[in-house]
Amino acid sequence: MKYTLDLEGHEADRSVPQRVAARTAIFAPLLLAACSGPYSTLDPAGPAAHSAAALWWGMSIFAGLVLLTVVLLWFHASRRGGSHRDEGSMDKSGDARRGRHWILGGGVILPVSSIAVLLYFGIPAGQRMLPVFGDEAEVLRVDVTAHQWWWETSYPDLGLQLINELHIPVDVPVEIHLRASDVVHSFWVPRLGGKLDAIPGHTNVLRLESDTPGLHHGQCAEFCGLLHARMHFTVQVHTAADFERWQQEALAHE
Repeated sequence: MKYTLDLEGHEADRSVPQRVAARTAIFAPLLLAACSGPYSTLDPAGPAAHSAAALWWGMSIFAGLVLLTVVLLWFHASRRGGSHRDEGSMDKSGDARRGRHWILGGGVILPVSSIAVLLYFGIPAGQRMLPVFGDEAEVLRVDVTAHQWWWETSYPDLGLQLINELHIPVDVPVEIHLRASDVVHSFWVPRLGGKLDAIPGHTNVLRLESDTPGLHHGQCAEFCGLLHARMHFTVQVHTAADFERWQQEALAHE
């Protein structure tokens, strides 16, 4: 019992910011550890993914600042609320003027400026996932057909077909031509870029590009039936020399 009372007294001696800082120091490493992994969009390995991750971090920081501002204003208002209970002492015209300023700033200026900034950075990020136009660009085409519950990939220019795996060269734009044979699926490689639906009877095109050789994991991101959770695939990114070697070995086994 004495030990418990000592702890409570120790907690009472610490200020609120100190207690918050102590708890933040405990849980922050756990949050940071969750930012990496084979399916993490915050561990990018391609131009489009880098843009999306930077946009996410910017939005998170801005949202945190807005939350902090709201909490501080609430705390300030709650501390000063008791001093305005006497209506005769209130400066009604001054309060109305300050209220209009807050409405204009928080209800008009802040949302408009936030949307403008998001569009400024978001439109280029979205363009990095669009097909590459121009004959001068070196583009690898891969046709991907989604089935319940597996992926069929083919390279029309190379004459190769694979199941549940893609092989692409590093720093080369890849156009993924998506189709579905049965229901709607969604093609997603979190570390390389955005996701796009595969729709029966329709072809969608998604651009992928990786700046880091290695193995990346993809997943169907649209519920498609009983084994949806097992509908995953891999994307192996090769250097230029390794991709040529893989291509020759794959053709030799056809």
